Amino acid sequence: MGKAQENTNADTHFGEKTVPLADKQALVDDVFHSVARRYDLMNDLMSGGLHRAWKDALVTAVNPPKSGRDFALLDLAGGTGDVAFRVVEAGGPGVRVIVCDINADMLSVGRERARERGHDFAVTFEQGNAEALPYPDRHFDCVTIAFGIRNVPRIERALAEAYRVLRIGGRFLCLEFSSVDLPGLSSLYDVYSYNVIPRIGEAVTGDRDAYQYLVESIRKFPKPPAFAKMIEAAGFRRVSFTSMTAGVVALHSCWKL
Repeated sequence: MGKAQENTNADTHFGEKTVPLADKQALVDDVFHSVARRYDLMNDLMSGGLHRAWKDALVTAVNPPKSGRDFALLDLAGGTGDVAFRVVEAGGPGVRVIVCDINADMLSVGRERARERGHDFAVTFEQGNAEALPYPDRHFDCVTIAFGIRNVPRIERALAEAYRVLRIGGRFLCLEFSSVDLPGLSSLYDVYSYNVIPRIGEAVTGDRDAYQYLVESIRKFPKPPAFAKMIEAAGFRRVSFTSMTAGVVALHSCWKL
């Protein structure tokens, strides 16, 4: 398995601040502690509800079996259970999902929603770090992460861990914001992102800085071709990506072969 080079001592930008890479996770945790209860509402407001269609596309790609065949999925950074519930509802009785998230507040919200929806038998919520997953090798049929990979301090480690815990023939799917590929729309999207989204965040959650960070993290994330190379370096094969909504998001797909 190939491995991309990484500098674990490098600095990273967090809003207007430059911080050691080792400190980024704590700052990201603070962001999601503050918005956990209203995170899904903010997703609706920020995307005009489009995040639902994007996640539906992710679940279609997962294609959980509708028979009783066992199917184990690991959903990384999926604390509120949004993707996990969709997978369970799309599949049969053999589908089981573990939601692994580093943030306890997000997991608490997810557990409550699982009980309310009657999915607590099929969806388990566990705290863990994507860079050091607490699961054995070759354990899952599929690993997903939706809008979370850009918040991982050392993306190369998270990709290597996803590869490790996948069974041979398993699939990794990553849904993440990307860069708008239409020049006119790109300018409008920038205005909306930097001026409107932080104000919505402040009005709904009382935390403008959290949503300022989320916007800036999108801009700093590698463009799809560069991210595809990182995925290949982790050992995955048949790496591809599909842009959606004029490039606002991209669905990355690959296999452990």
